[in-house]
Amino acid sequence: MLKEFKEFAMRGNVVDLAVGVIIGAAFGKIVDSLVKDIIMPPIGLILGKVDFTNLYVLLRESDKTPGPYATLEAAQKAGAVTLNYGNFINIAISFVIVAFAVFLLVKGLNSMKRAEEAAPAAPAATPEDVQLLREIRDLLQQQKH
Repeated sequence: MLKEFKEFAMRGNVVDLAVGVIIGAAFGKIVDSLVKDIIMPPIGLILGKVDFTNLYVLLRESDKTPGPYATLEAAQKAGAVTLNYGNFINIAISFVIVAFAVFLLVKGLNSMKRAEEAAPAAPAATPEDVQLLREIRDLLQQQKH
């Protein structure tokens, strides 16, 4: 069973998948930072100094510490029930960026695959026995003339 697992794990597709997952996780972190640290602050500034991470709807105040709460973090620490639509907006933007990057990757791979398929295949080498028969034929034709 260990031998079968080793054969399975060392196949090219499994290794490629593992590399893809690791790179994908790292890419996800980069996109998350891009959205939170680069894209959303200017958008929030344009919309009137809005911090999207603090956009939420208070569904129920905490029994221990009644509102209002200055930030989402303060509401959560107090034990309030919140609907965090600002975080959803950030994650949705991250998803769109990742989906677009994957689309571009797949599009590039497909165009490379089509170009590879469209390239004419090199003609197969003539087998030695066929070449020899052709030479004999040509010699016989020369002798007739």
